[in-house]
Amino acid sequence: MDKLKGGDQAPGFALIDQFGKTVTLDGFKGRKLLLYFYPKAGTSGCTRQTEAVRDALSAMKEIGVDALGISPDSTALQKKFSDKLQLSFPLLSDPDHSVAEAYGVWGEKSLYGKKYFGILRSSFLIDEDGRILEAWYKVSPGNTVPKALGALGIS
Repeated sequence: MDKLKGGDQAPGFALIDQFGKTVTLDGFKGRKLLLYFYPKAGTSGCTRQTEAVRDALSAMKEIGVDALGISPDSTALQKKFSDKLQLSFPLLSDPDHSVAEAYGVWGEKSLYGKKYFGILRSSFLIDEDGRILEAWYKVSPGNTVPKALGALGIS
């Protein structure tokens, strides 16, 4: 899959969140959405990234922006992660990584010389009509929120 860019239609999805509820992209029509993909709930980078989204969420909601996190983790692991961080937004389970593939964030990675496939940490700002405003591939955990806030004109 090619990388998505500004102006592209965001791929639709219907995934289960940490509470067993089905969440769809269409459910956010009329609002902007910060959608971020992370490799594994509970790891240090994913925790930093998710805490940053949590901490910025009230400022984003004031201007009509919601947030969603997606990883291949089970809904049970997502629930444990959500409870630990006291999150008020959905974490979605994409165990077959079909949504990650649709967004171009499932790819080859390397750790200590060993190659494997997994989530390439990335985030997307999606407009009220389901179009990509901005896409950030291989974003660092600390840059997900600053990049989104910058694109929204919030410092």
